[in-house]
Amino acid sequence: MSFLKEDLLPYITFKTSRSGGSGGQNVNKVSTKVELLFDLSKASLFSDEEKALISKMLQSRTQSDNYIQIICQESRSQLNNKEIALDKLTSLIKKALVVQKQRKSTKPSKKSVQVRLDKKKNQALKKISRKIKWD
Repeated sequence: MSFLKEDLLPYITFKTSRSGGSGGQNVNKVSTKVELLFDLSKASLFSDEEKALISKMLQSRTQSDNYIQIICQESRSQLNNKEIALDKLTSLIKKALVVQKQRKSTKPSKKSVQVRLDKKKNQALKKISRKIKWD
């Protein structure tokens, strides 16, 4: 399923706070840290199966009331941090919606098994030939 960042905006709330770290007086007076909360339960963009898949794949970022939380304080600008958080959300949702292929188990070929056993036998013979006989 394809969607745009703008499609997610009605289900997103932003919280801002003062960012930590270096930056002088700017850090103490400007709220640049952005916390993005995406309400997955109200998002009509996704079917119930897709919502279940997203909540399962993003379980570590999901809060108890089915909100996906992303925190960003990379930039010194609140607007840039909002854009970065929104980009992170869209990429995480797109990754969560990709279904992984099932792995098909395979057996080693007869030739590879034979080569392995031959090498093993040669190694054993080499070690036996180094052994000192005390008789």
